[in-house]
Amino acid sequence: MIKNIDFKFEIIPPIINSLFDDIEHRILSPLSCLREFDNHWMLEFDLPLVSKKDIKIIFDGNTINVEAKLKEKYSEEQLGKITKFEYFKKSISLPGKIDSKKTAAKFQKGRLEIKIPKKMLGHSVKIN
Repeated sequence: MIKNIDFKFEIIPPIINSLFDDIEHRILSPLSCLREFDNHWMLEFDLPLVSKKDIKIIFDGNTINVEAKLKEKYSEEQLGKITKFEYFKKSISLPGKIDSKKTAAKFQKGRLEIKIPKKMLGHSVKIN
């Protein structure tokens, strides 16, 4: 016996689609993960097809911007249209004060890890 399966086909308006990838400028949004620890944040990005020399990390206040040029163009077909992507780009705002000068980054096997220390507010008081 063969069952009928109903499919729902929905066309996503371009404005919503651009929230994830910027088709017009050929920019992909990489997968990322932000984890918070007591004294730092760990931010991870998946950046396949990227060389370490082609990655830029820029701080703007508490926002971190990561841009990376692909070694080769990545092509994707949606609704019969082929789009070629050339870059990854993503901005993430961190919820607290950061110490961007003590940030450390490591890139290995297509994975970028950025350790961002928290800026500790307050000061100690010397007891006489």
